Amino acid sequence: MAKVMVVDDDPYIRELVVKLLKNEMFEVVEAQNGQVALYRLAESKVDLVILDLMMPLMDGYEFCTMARKYYSDLPILMLTAKSEINDKVKGFTVGADDYLAKPFEGIELIMRVKALVRRFNIHASQKVRIGTLTLDKTSYQVAWGNQHQDIPMKEFELLFMLGSQPGKSFSRDQLIEEIWGYDFDGNERTLDVHINRLRERFPNELFQFQIITIRGLGYRLEVLG
Repeated sequence: MAKVMVVDDDPYIRELVVKLLKNEMFEVVEAQNGQVALYRLAESKVDLVILDLMMPLMDGYEFCTMARKYYSDLPILMLTAKSEINDKVKGFTVGADDYLAKPFEGIELIMRVKALVRRFNIHASQKVRIGTLTLDKTSYQVAWGNQHQDIPMKEFELLFMLGSQPGKSFSRDQLIEEIWGYDFDGNERTLDVHINRLRERFPNELFQFQIITIRGLGYRLEVLG
């Protein structure tokens, strides 16, 4: 059973979300702001956080920034009344994995929660399947049908990161820091070159996935069909 933390200063919203989750047999932990949420994360392992944006003491942006320092793989669904594109970009940039604007339909919230938990479980594994391609992190090989191939390490790590969470948008900074490290002294062109090499190496019509450019943000991998 997955455990979900609901972080919102509005008790009525928390009550609604908790009820929806419990109806789907999720275990639920509650917090009324980002500070309390960080404290409870240290006490109890959770599989996903549903996070309000505007809260007193510590808002959703600050919580994401702090949480990513210690829980880099924790899925975060940002739940907010704001729907402007700049707010979404900022949310993704600080570490949110998905974004749902209020008011929302209960069924959509549950579908997004289940999708994020599923992506996290795939990400935690050593193998990931993307379209017709399988990536094995134990051998750093890619395989399809009866064929297999070694590709440059950075290309493999980049494709594994994108493919572990299909449908998730990654910022350029996230990808560069994860693949090349915080002390990387190159530029964003390096990332673009590796993305283009992956696109050329694995054409979408043969491998059934594509890497999409998200203008102003970064990249997202989508499985076709």
